[in-house]
Amino acid sequence: MEETSLLSLLFVSSLLICSTNQARLTVSPSRSQMFEGDSVSLSCEEDDSSAGWRLWRTTTKQTRAECGAEWGKSSGSSCIISYTLPWDSGVYWCESREGATSNIISITVTGGSVILQSPVLPVMEGHDVTLHCKTKTTPSNLPAAFYKDGSLIRTEPTGHMTIHHVTKSDEGLYKCISSHGESPPSWITVTEKPTTTNLPTTTTPDSWPYHSPTDLWSPPSCLSPPPPCVHIVPPPGGVVSVLHLHCPHGVFISTQTHRKPPAHLHGDDPAHPG
Repeated sequence: MEETSLLSLLFVSSLLICSTNQARLTVSPSRSQMFEGDSVSLSCEEDDSSAGWRLWRTTTKQTRAECGAEWGKSSGSSCIISYTLPWDSGVYWCESREGATSNIISITVTGGSVILQSPVLPVMEGHDVTLHCKTKTTPSNLPAAFYKDGSLIRTEPTGHMTIHHVTKSDEGLYKCISSHGESPPSWITVTEKPTTTNLPTTTTPDSWPYHSPTDLWSPPSCLSPPPPCVHIVPPPGGVVSVLHLHCPHGVFISTQTHRKPPAHLHGDDPAHPG
């Protein structure tokens, strides 16, 4: 006889280890613009060296390519470009053997005489940001005018401009102009301050939600905080199954209970023999 089952979602928990296997790309010197001929070192700062993180890039002259194959000199999870050229301009990132990726850094190499030194990584709201209009020749602290999205902000006598307590409205495309020339533009990203949410530690059976089976195939994002841990006791006669779904940096675990309907629904009730 055909058996039916009642699928009840009793327990959903996340073990998201997004930080343990994640790599962070850094660049030295720590700036997004370089002069032609500068030496640049890129490194994947990793928590798990067994993940096999490697440097990759995409440029205007070249499609996706790994360090050591067509550009740079590879040394483990680092890469060195000893003499940068304008066609080294592009986006750079770390990638593991499993396909997980790090943050992305945009690098611009110019053959001109002026660059804008600006943060390589996103800046959090409330922090200060200092921009430096740097010239290739000395002195490099000449007066400079700073622009955002094509509009003049102000002129600074020493070539430095500080934006205090940045907000989301400070995000945009910046450049500087001095007597030696104009810098390429650089995009500055401002991120919101993280919010802290107090999550309950337990839940009662009355609050357990019921979902369709298709809901079980949507694991939470690896960028989201883990939901609360729930402790349950399976009902008598229940069958508990555990589903493991792996995302690049974590594991999603759901536990369900399948209950058989009463025996008389199968025609097995002694009082109603089949």
